[in-house]
Amino acid sequence: MPAATSRHHVIILLVVVAACSPRTRRTPDDTIVVISPEPMASVDPRYAISSYDSKLCKLVYAGLTSLDTLDSLPRTDLADQITPIDPRTWDVTIKTSARFSDGAPVLASDVAATYASMLASDSDSLFHRGFSERFTSVEAIDAHTARFHLREPLATFRADIDFGIVAARTKLGAGPYSLRELTDTRALLDANPYYATPARTPHVEIRVVRNDAARMLMLVGGSVDLVQNAARLDLVDEVRDRPRIHVAAAPSVILTYLMMNNDDPTLRDLRVRQAIALALDRPAIIAAKFGGRAVLATGMIPPSHWAYRGDVTRWNRDLPRARALLAEAGVHDLHLTYKTSTDAFRISIAKVIAAQLAEIGITVEVRSFEFATFFVDVKKGNYQLASMQTGEINEPDMYFNYFQSSRIPVPSNPDGGNRWRYRSAEVDRLTVAGRAELDMARRKVIYGEVQRILADDVPIVPLWHEDNVVLENVDVAGYQIVPNARLIGLVTTIKH
Repeated sequence: MPAATSRHHVIILLVVVAACSPRTRRTPDDTIVVISPEPMASVDPRYAISSYDSKLCKLVYAGLTSLDTLDSLPRTDLADQITPIDPRTWDVTIKTSARFSDGAPVLASDVAATYASMLASDSDSLFHRGFSERFTSVEAIDAHTARFHLREPLATFRADIDFGIVAARTKLGAGPYSLRELTDTRALLDANPYYATPARTPHVEIRVVRNDAARMLMLVGGSVDLVQNAARLDLVDEVRDRPRIHVAAAPSVILTYLMMNNDDPTLRDLRVRQAIALALDRPAIIAAKFGGRAVLATGMIPPSHWAYRGDVTRWNRDLPRARALLAEAGVHDLHLTYKTSTDAFRISIAKVIAAQLAEIGITVEVRSFEFATFFVDVKKGNYQLASMQTGEINEPDMYFNYFQSSRIPVPSNPDGGNRWRYRSAEVDRLTVAGRAELDMARRKVIYGEVQRILADDVPIVPLWHEDNVVLENVDVAGYQIVPNARLIGLVTTIKH
């Protein structure tokens, strides 16, 4: 079914359901019902695979620090004090009031055991490599003090320890909720009474609903309380005036981007990549597809971030210049393949981008795949164009993972983040320097230079930072949206 026809049918259904639904609460008074578009495979933070796993983990397991803040800077969570002993040694003192969900105290031995399980040479944790590159060991030097031994000085240390602590004996967490049940279709959570700020509503149910239309119908029909970043944005305006729905939006630290395979014989030419960037009318896409709920991107981090640099090259739409660059590169009748997921909304955006590229003589074939297949192809470099979103960009050290040549996926490290296969000796040098520089002002200068180089080299086209959009039942109040789109706002949410 064509996207426009599908959208039309969904709108009709929304109108019918809204007209027929009684204005009474359909979810339990003591439970906030949330929708996830994908199943959650693990609640253990050491084995979280998807962003949905991670969101669930953050509700159950608290870290020593937390990045659930509006300024993207870490705050203490389980930690009371964080003290550098020398450039490669840090002591973290745990709050004596910190408790796991069974009331047991959070001890330094739990911290040491959590990290030891990932640092061990035979660890099967997905975080083994990342933490092994940072830490040599973590030890408990007394009941409430954990000592971290670093391989090199790390400016990222406070952000690095935003990782859920697992009780060594019981495997429980110290987050705002405890897990009661996890299946392929739902997660049931109970408020942790020992959390510093106990949740205002006793229970949370996260239901897995894959279908876009079904999610919207459930919201309009009253069988769900809250949807965050899981509603088709081209339908949000169709439901915002429904009497039982409230729509809220706030800026995010997540980037949507068009990736280009820099190893492709055609796309390795800088002029071709620049021409593609110049062909895109991003403001028009934001207006038509997002209802204006996105911020134009100049690079990986958004304007609200402390490390953002705005005075970089900007590739605003310029079709004559784009055509001239292609001619200069000797490119004529270019045919490219654009891979994307099977999500109907993302396919519709891909088709708009394809149509805009056609205006400069580039024919684009859009192909959609189930995400697992799509992602494997991207990691293998089996694509020309593709679009994705980053994870949460709280720390500018993410430039290291996304643009370091050592992070190009290879068989021995298929999970490297540099999936566009970009290579720059200067960016390699700067991202290493930025990781080690402890002075924030100097770090800002370093990452500003990284942003300038990447804006000129265009290894990817930064498209926009989509707002975090929340649709909620009018009976729900107090949900706070955070830039990294975690669900920590459920703690302050209540039904009335």
